[in-house]
Amino acid sequence: MRYISVLSTIITFGFVVSVFKRYLRKHGTHLLLWSFGLGLYGLATLMEAVMMFTFSPVALKIWYLSGAMLTAAWLGEGSVHLLVHKKNVAKTLTTILIVFSAAAILLIIVAPISPGATINTAEPVSSQYRNILGRNGFVIALTILLNIYGSITLVGGAIYSIYIFWRKRVFAHRMVGNILIATGAMMPAMAGTLIQAGLADWLYLSEFLGALLMYIGFLEAVVGKA
Repeated sequence: MRYISVLSTIITFGFVVSVFKRYLRKHGTHLLLWSFGLGLYGLATLMEAVMMFTFSPVALKIWYLSGAMLTAAWLGEGSVHLLVHKKNVAKTLTTILIVFSAAAILLIIVAPISPGATINTAEPVSSQYRNILGRNGFVIALTILLNIYGSITLVGGAIYSIYIFWRKRVFAHRMVGNILIATGAMMPAMAGTLIQAGLADWLYLSEFLGALLMYIGFLEAVVGKA
């Protein structure tokens, strides 16, 4: 099942291309931020694919930084720019997120790797990284904070859009698209539960389904829109 991460990477970068091409046509800041967030998602699954074959401290740090810390927050930031009409608020939140992201990058760069550390390539990295990557209290707290922010803004934004379309009885395709996006966004969030339940290998499937559902949801939401 771990080879699914290769498919997740392909789908995600295809998703990035679709969203960025729409950004080039529409120039919405939310599209640019979604492209960036999806790029981080794809980078994380790519590092998982790399570590199926060999251990690399750099790959491990990129995987944790992009996947565990930054992806959800930057995808959610795209939703903020789409839904928050007070641009000063959105810009302020983006500035704060940039500062927090810079702090995350610095913390992971200096995070220690256990001496002589390696991984069992037959097992998912998600079940092994805690014994390899040194994470102090600041890293853990920042990881939690960024993911809470990302979950609230991304999933919450999709649910809010669903409610608006349902209440106004308009843009049924967008409502369906947002349902798929919200469902897809919640799939990787299940990873922690799966790992704690001893089903770390299913993380790869949750990432694949998350990317696939969000991509289908995006395509559905922009049907017939140039």
